[in-house]
Amino acid sequence: MKVRPGEIYGFFGPNGAGKTTMIRVLTTFLRPVSGTVSIGGFGIPSENKEIRKMIGFVQQMISLDKDISVRENIICHGYLQKVPKKDIRTRMESISAVLGLTPFLDYTVIKLSGGWKRKTAIACALMHDPKVLFLDEPTAGLDTQSRHMLWDMIRQLNSAGTTIFLTTHYIEEAENLCDRVAILNNGKMVALGSPKELCDGIGRFAVEYDGGDHSRRYNYFPDWDEAKRFVSEFGGNDSVLLRKTTLEDVKERLRELYLEAEGKIEEIGTLKS
Repeated sequence: MKVRPGEIYGFFGPNGAGKTTMIRVLTTFLRPVSGTVSIGGFGIPSENKEIRKMIGFVQQMISLDKDISVRENIICHGYLQKVPKKDIRTRMESISAVLGLTPFLDYTVIKLSGGWKRKTAIACALMHDPKVLFLDEPTAGLDTQSRHMLWDMIRQLNSAGTTIFLTTHYIEEAENLCDRVAILNNGKMVALGSPKELCDGIGRFAVEYDGGDHSRRYNYFPDWDEAKRFVSEFGGNDSVLLRKTTLEDVKERLRELYLEAEGKIEEIGTLKS
């Protein structure tokens, strides 16, 4: 696996696939049992101290002091990250302005909504100007408005040059944010590519229909006309749905292939149904 500088790289897969374990290794919280890992030319675990200077990490569970203000939380993280004392307030004010946190700086964290708490956690992680920002399910549990607010912020950070590595359960999040997506299954990376490449790999269009045993079946087609011909065979049945393929389809098709191959899939470029 290689993450390119300046990209938004997504880790996507079901519960237990290995997303959080991988991110804990990459952020030096978990020592790898085997293999090699390097970030910015520095190796894990021998050069963890140098790596920690380069990375920011926002965990799935927000770790803020709820009884002090947003301002105090961010400044505290500046001290913990050894930001020069003379630069801390300027840095805090700059980051807060970029993230839209300025009006909330004197709010006690416990009074913030989930989305603003997440933004505060991200501001804390940015205090030492990391080159790579790790986000572990950054929008988990947030409402739609808060989720889109964070998406805009992630795009803004990325456009300023920050490499983003995120794990997510949300199909829409991976499709809208990520330059490339790695799909995990049972601890193995079974596909890697842009959302469009992965969807085109199984077919651009999906036909969803009743399989006759109270379950949904799916067929994938490279073009619209071929998909329409298949739909016409059902004679206008309302239960048949023709739509564009999504990453959820890719994930499910990979799971089927993985089971069929009894775990022997190593890497898939172009997928064939």
